[in-house]
Amino acid sequence: MKPIAIIGGGLAGCEAAWQVARAGLRSFLYEMRPVRSTNAHQTAQLAELVCSNSLKSESENSAPWLLKEELRRLDSLLLRAAAASRVPGGHALTVDREIFAAEVSRAIEANPLIELRREEITAVPAAGIAIIATGPLTSGALASDIARFTGSNRLYFYDSISPIVDAESIDMSIAFRASRYGKSLDNSDDYVNCPLDKEQYERFVDAVLEAASVPAHIPEDQTPFFEACLPIEEIARRGRDTLRFGPMKPMGLTDPRTGRRPYAVVQLRQENLRAGSYNLVGFQNHMRFPEQARVFRMIPGLEAAEFIRYGQMHRNTYINAPALLTNTLQLRAHPNIFFAGQICGVEGYVESIATGLIAGRHAAALATGEDLPAFPRETALGSLCAYVSGADPADYQPANITFDLLPRLDEETNHRLRHDKRARHAAVCKHALDRLDEHLTMHV
Repeated sequence: MKPIAIIGGGLAGCEAAWQVARAGLRSFLYEMRPVRSTNAHQTAQLAELVCSNSLKSESENSAPWLLKEELRRLDSLLLRAAAASRVPGGHALTVDREIFAAEVSRAIEANPLIELRREEITAVPAAGIAIIATGPLTSGALASDIARFTGSNRLYFYDSISPIVDAESIDMSIAFRASRYGKSLDNSDDYVNCPLDKEQYERFVDAVLEAASVPAHIPEDQTPFFEACLPIEEIARRGRDTLRFGPMKPMGLTDPRTGRRPYAVVQLRQENLRAGSYNLVGFQNHMRFPEQARVFRMIPGLEAAEFIRYGQMHRNTYINAPALLTNTLQLRAHPNIFFAGQICGVEGYVESIATGLIAGRHAAALATGEDLPAFPRETALGSLCAYVSGADPADYQPANITFDLLPRLDEETNHRLRHDKRARHAAVCKHALDRLDEHLTMHV
């Protein structure tokens, strides 16, 4: 049997290769780095995280937790790697990105059923079963061939990367450690918080609005931003208070120097197990590098900040999935071709892992002639695929997993719990996991 071709060694591609191997089948995993790099990657490691180091909430009965819990029950390689590389991050599953990538790379390279090939693929495979998981930074040649192959124009949105600062350069006589409302999975103060008073905040907003930006490398003037990942400049342009009601909100935090809640706060999250570096949470931007240094050193506690990485802007490419894909992530016109990860229009690390797992399982089933139905609609996995394949193709936007994507509870339960959101969410999660367990008893 010809090996399944998996194009892209990111989160989705690695998870897909692992799932194919779990089914006892061979695959070729193609990764173009280091032969050809991208504007965002810094290493040749598989599954490199190029934006945040957070895999979102681990709070039980939240939508991100539900998706991760489903993946754990399906033996996700990347969720195992995340557990092995976890660093403190409040209620979030945050990882040391270097250890995470090393864990994934080690597992992939050691698996005898996965052959890693370091080469660029410039065209959709003409024969055999293939999974395209090249992510938001798909090379121009392959993106053009995907557009030709699908008969669809490419779509774009901008995404961006938050800056990272050296931990030793943070002035802890001004900054303070705390988790919002004191909440943390480890009962610890996981974040470093830089407080601003009203005057400092107003000066900061002025500087953000006046800062010079890096010119876009996509010429279209109307390229949209993804609403869940706006650069701070775009947030600030929507009103002077939008930053302090967004990434700079001070709610749930008390400055120990004053005993009061600050007017605004910049939170920094640990990047690695050594706590040697911190990223500015929610501070993705596309300012020029010297401007970032100037503006962000206006933040109290960061006056002498040493930047390990500046924020960057990069192109995200994704297909119009509802017009093209089934709920098993296969092309309707070419069922031997699967799409997974951000290129199919999901946003977020765990969502990319999830679609890689789904595509890998279904590609293996197709190769062996097995009947493997889509995941139940009531599950987070099934709901994510239902959105990707069933949203309005005229206005398709990338999506994270949210409870809005999952089906409503039955009317009786919904009415009984109408005043208790936490209980409703718990009921949705229980129903989802019960349905997943039923699915797995029939389709191991």
